[in-house]
Amino acid sequence: MPIEPITLTGKYVTLAPLARDHHDSLVAAVQDGALWQLWYTSVPAPDAVAAEIDRRLTLQAAGAMLPFTVSSNSTGQVVGMTTYMNIDTASPRLEIGSTFYAKSAQRTPLNTEAKLLLLSHAFDTLGCLAVEFRTHFMNQQSRRAIERLGARLDGILRQHMRLPDGSLRDTCVYSIIASEWPMVRRALAWKLDQYSVA
Repeated sequence: MPIEPITLTGKYVTLAPLARDHHDSLVAAVQDGALWQLWYTSVPAPDAVAAEIDRRLTLQAAGAMLPFTVSSNSTGQVVGMTTYMNIDTASPRLEIGSTFYAKSAQRTPLNTEAKLLLLSHAFDTLGCLAVEFRTHFMNQQSRRAIERLGARLDGILRQHMRLPDGSLRDTCVYSIIASEWPMVRRALAWKLDQYSVA
């Protein structure tokens, strides 16, 4: 399973390999909605974006992560980041996570299409057997979004990790397996069609 930087482009969104020159645009994205202030997320504060870019690129160099910058095709603006992570090339499987979107981009077709592009590449090109999604038990917005994709809850890892503020996170683990992918793809494509109709 070759995990190499790639640009994925749809009608509404483009996912491009993360680069350090995306820094200023990503700072603007996290400031749109003050995303880092949500205690149950791990969105970097504006002054921590550079370190987060470095962290993701270091993990990419080690073969453990493939980070993307998310841009709106209609405006050309960067609206967030998303990542292939916890990559297991032997199985093969991976997780789509460490995702955030500017508030103005939330509840738009961008996230739906970004997930469709990422899932299509994971299943159809990389040959994944399963794709995971993980989120904080208390992050109801994220959990609902993952469930709308068609992912199923595999379980909850209690006291799974310690957050920067010292609190312990219970992690909800969801997945889509290869046999479910055709139906999930059809449902996501239908949702995108509804945006076109509206």
